[in-house]
Amino acid sequence: MMALNMASALTGKPADPQNTHLLQEVWSQVNAQSCPYHYNFHMHTTCSDGQLHPHRLMEQAVDVGLQGLAITDHHTVAGYLEAIQWLKEAHVSGLFAHLPVLWTGMEITARLLNTEVHILGYGFDPDHVALRPYTQGEAPKGDLAEARCVIDAFHKAGGLVVLAHPARYRCSTKKLIPAAVELGIDGVETYYAYRRVNPWQPNTIGTIQEIEEMSDRYGVFRTCGTDTHGSNICLR
Repeated sequence: MMALNMASALTGKPADPQNTHLLQEVWSQVNAQSCPYHYNFHMHTTCSDGQLHPHRLMEQAVDVGLQGLAITDHHTVAGYLEAIQWLKEAHVSGLFAHLPVLWTGMEITARLLNTEVHILGYGFDPDHVALRPYTQGEAPKGDLAEARCVIDAFHKAGGLVVLAHPARYRCSTKKLIPAAVELGIDGVETYYAYRRVNPWQPNTIGTIQEIEEMSDRYGVFRTCGTDTHGSNICLR
């Protein structure tokens, strides 16, 4: 895949959390070859259950040549805040010819059709009051854990919302994706994997095709990510 031309955006500055136009433009071109060397929208750091310090994750992102990424720690934006500080300092240093665009990101555990699912938010204002219950480092409880509440909170904060790894739950994609769409979801994570293989490859062809067809049917974006928890952003 040829990466989206974002020369004007590769400044080391964060994308405006209240303007998700660029993110939507990127997602409109995402395919099975986008990850892990062009874009990666699902990674964890030591701020939740990952092994990479946010600074090290950003160093790897630069080394790999990522055009854009998001850190999606569970129930916290602490990793993003450390990473964006590193990115600002890297920009000021002038040592890098190109730096990736870093969007805000977070993964929230929620309930959808009486099933525990993970919901990803992107491009939101991390300081918005609607997200305060979800940035305390722990999974929400009660009504706050309902998918409709999580989706609504991300939207109120100006973000876009994605159903993570939709084929990894006990409820089928045929039920979960339409239910998430009805609640206002903006996209589905289409290119992901749970096999620990090197090099990283997205989930099986049949699963990809099913999610692609459903994303087309419901008019939502497709996203990609390694769901990295280890020490290499190009692997799960």
